[in-house]
Amino acid sequence: MSAGCAGGAPAPKDPPRRAGAGSYTLTAMSNAEPVAIGLGEILWDLLPSGRQLGGAPANFAYHAQALGARGAVVSAVGADAPGAEILARLRGLEVDARYVAVDAAHPTGTVTVQLDAAGIPTYVIHEGVAWDHIPATPAALELAGRAAVTCFGTLAQRSPESRAAVHAFLAATPKASLRILDVNLRQSYYDVEVIRASLQAANILKLNDSEMPVLAKLLRLPADEERAITLLLRKFALRVIAVTRGAKGSTLYSAGAVSHHGGFPPAELADTVGAGDAFTAALAMGLIRGHDLDRINAGANRLAAHVCAHAGATPIVPRSLIAAM
Repeated sequence: MSAGCAGGAPAPKDPPRRAGAGSYTLTAMSNAEPVAIGLGEILWDLLPSGRQLGGAPANFAYHAQALGARGAVVSAVGADAPGAEILARLRGLEVDARYVAVDAAHPTGTVTVQLDAAGIPTYVIHEGVAWDHIPATPAALELAGRAAVTCFGTLAQRSPESRAAVHAFLAATPKASLRILDVNLRQSYYDVEVIRASLQAANILKLNDSEMPVLAKLLRLPADEERAITLLLRKFALRVIAVTRGAKGSTLYSAGAVSHHGGFPPAELADTVGAGDAFTAALAMGLIRGHDLDRINAGANRLAAHVCAHAGATPIVPRSLIAAM
């Protein structure tokens, strides 16, 4: 998912109003070093340029950590060399890997990634892998109780075992914490029941502009984006909905404000892998710190553009960029 680089329900009477900086803030959490958790799949992305650590949860945790959080991943790898390399890679990124289970019965996950001429990825996600069997361990549930933000998606819920673990984890998080659903609609690994249950567990929704019409059709929302967003905000008691638009930037919606940003073109496009996950991490950290929507939107697009300018999903984030955000 990229961002920042380059049947109808009745219409609501009061769609979101447009608002500039300072018109909306989320109460800042007091945790000076918030715990940011990526929950779900972890794997190797098999890119044309070589193998890269992949999976939205790990990408999210890495970028949240770069922005000042304590990043952790809850997932599973195989008891094999690729799994051991993933754990070593997470430790090298200084992301907490203690909650990644090692599954002796299933191999570490892989995804074949193909890039088009514009650097846009398509994925072949291999099945029967370790992250289809994520356990809800006591240690993971204890971690959930300390979460300031948890990011999860629909892909890791393709198996009943991991789906149950995801929802057990979310149920154990503090009520005031952020639970971000990054829907990440991949292949056929989602349905309306999974999406509804995930929205009910979340309080922030992030999706891209190609996923928005799919979600609207599944949930029988109006085709008009603002009308659909208003209904989603109300029905699922969501605090913020983020719609990313690739090179065209993004829009952030709350119950009383809308922020548009046109995006930042990367200095040189390498690929868009992981840009959406970086956007989500910046969104999370901005909300935790109580920034207004315009400031969050600009920072999230700036970080996403930086990722687009580098190969892979977890490039080094320079201190100058962090300071600018």
